[in-house]
Amino acid sequence: MDGDSVVHLGGCHCKHVRWQVEAPSSVVAWSCNCSDCSMRGNIHFIVPSSKFKLAADSDKFLTTYTFGTHTAKHTFCKICGITSFYFPRSNPDGVAVTVKCVDAGTLAHVEIRHFDGRNWESSYGQTSIASFSKSDNEGQT
Repeated sequence: MDGDSVVHLGGCHCKHVRWQVEAPSSVVAWSCNCSDCSMRGNIHFIVPSSKFKLAADSDKFLTTYTFGTHTAKHTFCKICGITSFYFPRSNPDGVAVTVKCVDAGTLAHVEIRHFDGRNWESSYGQTSIASFSKSDNEGQT
């Protein structure tokens, strides 16, 4: 989408978990129907791990949930329970940032695409989701 990167701030509901992420002001976000994302209503955009920075002391308020292949690391705040980011199976070199957990004012546009997490293997092969954790958005379409 938009190639101009900005710093987005965000975190959980109680503000014990805070982070910053460098990403364009216009992003492609993914709506997934896997058993976890569909229950949470999760819509997220993916960035390279190098573009994500957890604020000091935030890690002591995080816990992690895994299921299935145990590849995805679903982090959430121990205090309020919000998953403001996680490490997705589709992009082990990236971070999935929950759109609704980004502080207001820096996201100008969000294009929502569907990822069929219930049929993960076929959806992974039919989407460009793996390219979204590559530096400088190489290969994103």
